[in-house]
Amino acid sequence: MFLCSSASASDEPGILDLNDHKGQVVLVDFWASWCVPCRRSIPWLNNMQEKYRDQGLVIIGINEDAAEDDFVEFLKNFPAHFKTIRDTDGSLAREFDVVAMPSSYIFDRDGNVVARHLGFKVRLMDDYEAVIRNALTESDAGTELISATQAHP
Repeated sequence: MFLCSSASASDEPGILDLNDHKGQVVLVDFWASWCVPCRRSIPWLNNMQEKYRDQGLVIIGINEDAAEDDFVEFLKNFPAHFKTIRDTDGSLAREFDVVAMPSSYIFDRDGNVVARHLGFKVRLMDDYEAVIRNALTESDAGTELISATQAHP
């Protein structure tokens, strides 16, 4: 079951259709230009996308800036090498119940949420990556992965 079922496939701002990525592990990351930890997480996400793309990882960034200039300026300094959607009205953030920046949600190949990261801590990068690796290799790891990531909010 994929979240955002009311959304259709599109590159329009604020549209997210995870059904486009059935059979893949999808990491959805909410970020904003004012978010200091996002300056570290975006390059790390680029690395994860490059490292695990061939194993089926897809990363989608959801930007929460209201002003396009803030969005553009941030990406000049911290380019994202993955699809980024603008959520200018915050509707996707509300649908995902985002409470921190950045916030990441990992969906397994069947579309189930298997992990949620609130914030980004450099000292936990190995733990974050382990969750991605597990999601890529395990078909039914949901409960175990959620417990492992929520232990480090």
